[in-house]
Amino acid sequence: MSMLLEPYTLRQLTLPNRIAVSPMCQYSSVDGLANDWHLVHLGSRAVGGAGLVVTEAVAVTADGRITAEDLGLWDDAQIAPLQRITRFITAQGSIPGIQLAHAGRKASTYRPWLGKHGSVTLEEGGWQPVGPSKIAFDPEHTVPSELTYAQIQEVVQAFVASAKRALEAGFKVVEVHAAHGYLLHQFLSPLSNQRQDEYGSCFDNRIRLTLQVVEAVRAVWPAELPLFVRVSATDWVEDGWNPDETVELARRLRMLGVDLIDVSSGGTSSNAEIPTGPGYQTRFAERVRKESEMATGTVGMITEPAQAEHILRTGQADLIFLARELLRDPYWPLHADDDLGGHQATWPAQYQRATSRSSPIHESDLRD
Repeated sequence: MSMLLEPYTLRQLTLPNRIAVSPMCQYSSVDGLANDWHLVHLGSRAVGGAGLVVTEAVAVTADGRITAEDLGLWDDAQIAPLQRITRFITAQGSIPGIQLAHAGRKASTYRPWLGKHGSVTLEEGGWQPVGPSKIAFDPEHTVPSELTYAQIQEVVQAFVASAKRALEAGFKVVEVHAAHGYLLHQFLSPLSNQRQDEYGSCFDNRIRLTLQVVEAVRAVWPAELPLFVRVSATDWVEDGWNPDETVELARRLRMLGVDLIDVSSGGTSSNAEIPTGPGYQTRFAERVRKESEMATGTVGMITEPAQAEHILRTGQADLIFLARELLRDPYWPLHADDDLGGHQATWPAQYQRATSRSSPIHESDLRD
């Protein structure tokens, strides 16, 4: 039996397989509201057989959006459109998950396909980003306002309020985004955090906000449902956040009730040199898994079913998060079953006659 396609249980929740849709920003919302695009984007991956379907980074505050077109969950009005999506995902046999995030100093930027870089100005409809310190991501980004102690506590409560809304919206997995150079990662990394108070300087202070957010979210998230945290294992820059710190953070998160660390890398430095290649991040997930005794997910140029199966069988990770490969082929999990010869996955009933080589296709199957 293929490990990739076998069920996987965390707490009292069982995923139908070990394939997860990695959060992928769509930059397609108005006022943070989910719409038909999100339904089709996420729903098609559920139809395609992914065990866990995770939303893009969902902003916990309006000023925590990467772009003005990000999904949000800072308002009760944003719950109902997401319920429509979780109902559909659940009906396909997949598990709906949500990633909660705050962009910090990387907020108020342009949608990537506009070909513009840096911050959207106030005159263009942008807003003032915030961060741990007054250090811009790069010269084209606005220098953030430094968060006060009181504002930091408001951020913690914003994550809590969004987690409560996520539960009402029907999500079964919540992931706290502490990676890719966004706000929580900005506090973790000495490259972006030069505070001298209880939220800066030493390791214990830099991880304080992430621990507080996770502890507060875990307190309102049902005990029977899993909590994930996404981290960047390294900044890929000397004197930045590093794998040793990631392992220790994972140990602390495990004690707070986190069930899986979703291990990625990079995002804090605009000039980081990242040696990409097939499975280039799996070694970080493997180290976190072994040294923190925490389940991990891995991502990064995983394209072939045999490659994913090898990662699982060699103990490098427990879940495979796919992004670009699922954009290229939403039915990758179903095709993986064919490639691995497991006969564990089932095409939707509506598609079975078209996908079975032994079933003839009748003219009636092709009518509108």
